[in-house]
Amino acid sequence: MRLRAGAAVAFAAALPTKTRMSRAFVKETAPESIELLPDRPVSAHPNFVTPEGLAAIEGELAALDAARSAAVQTGDKLAAARCERDRRYWTARRASAHVVEPRANPDSVQFGATVTLARGDGRRQTFRIVGEDEADPARGTLSHVSPLARALFGKSVGDVVEVGGDEIEILTIR
Repeated sequence: MRLRAGAAVAFAAALPTKTRMSRAFVKETAPESIELLPDRPVSAHPNFVTPEGLAAIEGELAALDAARSAAVQTGDKLAAARCERDRRYWTARRASAHVVEPRANPDSVQFGATVTLARGDGRRQTFRIVGEDEADPARGTLSHVSPLARALFGKSVGDVVEVGGDEIEILTIR
């Protein structure tokens, strides 16, 4: 439908000169939303940790306290809220932590053991089986809930396990 030239002018003249925008289109960050960032998810698995893992949790909490104090001093509400959220996570992890002391010279793979593996492609890898928050495969630590760790638990030197279509032989356990 086309408007006649006169009708278009009349229509434009009928519009209010000052229009209001809906609040839904205004970008604002409510202070409450900054202070209440959603919590980090906490694993449903048992929170087994090595003694070093518990010390790392304590270190995280101390670092978060210092970072939060700095954020409050500078007025950085978002950084303070992030510290509070992370503090809730690490406080929950500390409260649920079950420290497991690794056994010296274990006969089979268990939590805290360091295992050297031979993969089917000839690679050799060494991992220590640790808690979820301690795990960093690039640094040689593997979460106790990972598929590889679960396949290795209870196995001995010389045993072969299959994980992800790859055969893996246990060479050493310490």
